[in-house]
Amino acid sequence: MRYVFVYGTLRAGEINDIERAAARHGIEAPRLVGTAAIRGRLYDFGAYPGLVLDAAAGPVRGDVYEIDDALVPVLDEIEEVYPGVDGLFKSREVTVAADGRNVTCLYYRVDAESVAGLPRIAIGDWVEYRLARDAEPALG
Repeated sequence: MRYVFVYGTLRAGEINDIERAAARHGIEAPRLVGTAAIRGRLYDFGAYPGLVLDAAAGPVRGDVYEIDDALVPVLDEIEEVYPGVDGLFKSREVTVAADGRNVTCLYYRVDAESVAGLPRIAIGDWVEYRLARDAEPALG
């Protein structure tokens, strides 16, 4: 078992919901440990966000799950993280405070160079931002 910090489409109710991903592959359901935040900058890639770690930035909110090790390759596939391939997302570890304790978590980040020209999500919460963005009437 290990922990993962999810801040975007892997969050509950989003298009890559971590619990549905586990169920599709017959893997034990992840256990929500709690909410957490890490310092960074969140950017809008359209259908998903990207996180750049930045100790001087504000908090990026997400959720911490305890997961079966068998779920890691599924998450890597969703995030298009493959051995020997330099893709958009990088799988790394970060320590966050969740459920009253420090937990070392897997998470998926992007490099600062990949966010040039993209809108920054200043509120630091993908779900809140996406819901507000998608509720805006289209300009025509």
